[in-house]
Amino acid sequence: MGEAHMLRAVRPLLAFPATAMARALRVAASLSFIQFTSHSYSLLNPPVVRFVESPLKRSSLLGRGTECLWSGGDARAFARVSASQRGYRKVRRQQLRKTKEKELELSVSICIEDELPDDPEILNITELLRLDVPMAMKLSFDGLKDSNYKTRDTAIEDVGGYQSVELSVLLCNDEFIRKLNKEWRDEDHATDVLSMSQHVPDLKLPILMLGDIVISVETAARQAEERGHTLLDEIRILLVHGLLHLLGFDHELSEEAEVEMEKEEELLLKSLGWKGKGLIQSAYDSQSDVIPYKDNQNDRKKEGSLRFYKPKFNYIFCDMDGTLLNSKSQISSTTAKALKEALSRGVKVVIATGKTRPAVINIMKAVDLAGNDGVISDSSPGVFVQGLLVYGRQGREIFRRNLDQSVCREALLYSEENKIPLIAFCEDRCLTLFEHPLVDSLHTIYSEPKAEIMPSIEHLLAAADIQKMIFLDSAEGVATNLRPYWSEATANRANVIQAVPDMLEIVPPGTSKGSGVKMLLDHLGASAEEVIAIGDGENDVEMLELASLGIALSNGSEKAKAVANVIGASNDEDGAADAIYRYAF
Repeated sequence: MGEAHMLRAVRPLLAFPATAMARALRVAASLSFIQFTSHSYSLLNPPVVRFVESPLKRSSLLGRGTECLWSGGDARAFARVSASQRGYRKVRRQQLRKTKEKELELSVSICIEDELPDDPEILNITELLRLDVPMAMKLSFDGLKDSNYKTRDTAIEDVGGYQSVELSVLLCNDEFIRKLNKEWRDEDHATDVLSMSQHVPDLKLPILMLGDIVISVETAARQAEERGHTLLDEIRILLVHGLLHLLGFDHELSEEAEVEMEKEEELLLKSLGWKGKGLIQSAYDSQSDVIPYKDNQNDRKKEGSLRFYKPKFNYIFCDMDGTLLNSKSQISSTTAKALKEALSRGVKVVIATGKTRPAVINIMKAVDLAGNDGVISDSSPGVFVQGLLVYGRQGREIFRRNLDQSVCREALLYSEENKIPLIAFCEDRCLTLFEHPLVDSLHTIYSEPKAEIMPSIEHLLAAADIQKMIFLDSAEGVATNLRPYWSEATANRANVIQAVPDMLEIVPPGTSKGSGVKMLLDHLGASAEEVIAIGDGENDVEMLELASLGIALSNGSEKAKAVANVIGASNDEDGAADAIYRYAF
């Protein structure tokens, strides 16, 4: 997913100071999440003391009328708040008996962010956390008694001096935790766990507002896969790590602090009988045991794949030149990994390009993305030659549009008289009238089929149907001579477009990548609402307009950027990869 989006825990997280919570809630308030369960537990009796509704409070810190989850304050004061309010849903309520003994009460809220799907595995984990969290709290509190820690912040010391302790645990997706991570750590990527303290030592309150632990289920699932244990095991490990941060442990202070917190993680996990190493040790293991990526179908399904994950889009339609390809006409390793990640998440990647299908297959072979399990093959759908050739299910042709032969003849005569190279695109073949270095470059640089030299104009016209023709010249020659001339000469018989500055394409009127994409979607029974499109050229305009989300790269034409919903990074900055990670998931 790129360096900024690596999901392995390379650098575990710091606990947030209490004063940070108000700003964090401002971020959280803009993203809806749902309440799942909230219960109070006794340290003396089994965890069946009584049910407490989740405290939902309007905070003046967030602006008038803003709703947010508020872990602080007396939960009982907000028990009348309806769980059916916007952004929340109540899953279960139990009537629990009250106890007469004076005891430390644990008020625990387990929450699910609204964008996570209703997967049985997640719901089952939340049910288990209702018991796991208070057990972890009790054992961690016991560990503070009569223990001498050299590095732990002792702002929370004797929990027995409180009537109750409040803690919330939120399960969320990568995007939610990424925004919090950006806001508070200035790190614009998803991470595994964030600890956000609400404890203010100077306030003498009967309630210890321990804070919030935010866990990304998506990241946890990836780490569980890497480390060979279950998703529940990984979430328990992250819970322990986050809880210790709230209790004053901070492994980033020094080597001594790291060792101390690592030992406490190991001890707490062992005492609870939970599987796996602590997060600190797991992170070091991940760094030392990096396995090179092998692209086969089994690995791809495992890499980053969540059984319960539902992508935002079902299709990514991508241009090639200037988009997936950098200025050297190559796919970078970062872009290739992004495409593989999309496939692993069940998103269908469809190529929509001015190139021929053989050219795309050759390029994708270089990054192991050609074939039935890749992005492109002879049996996959796609839009080629500017939408003039469209292939559907099993790679069968569903649309073809040829260029008017009178336009072809005129263009060939112009090429011959002015010695300006011209390539005729005829399905999987390229035909031309004479040898030229620019003609060779179309094959050597752009991977198009090697052009066949035809002995005459008549031979070329008789060889095959022509879908489009491309004049090859300098960018200045195209702009000052070729484009003005052929824009007028073709009149209503053809259109002229530019995918790259040094090529002028002549295509049949009324066709475009956008029309080809629309035709393919209809064939597949899909809608434009399911599509994210990424392009850069003026030949991508209709496609970007059609898609639910159109992304133009910053190196693109002004026409493309004018119609796009989002302007991404350039093709030399892995703009397509960034767009996929940022918006497709």
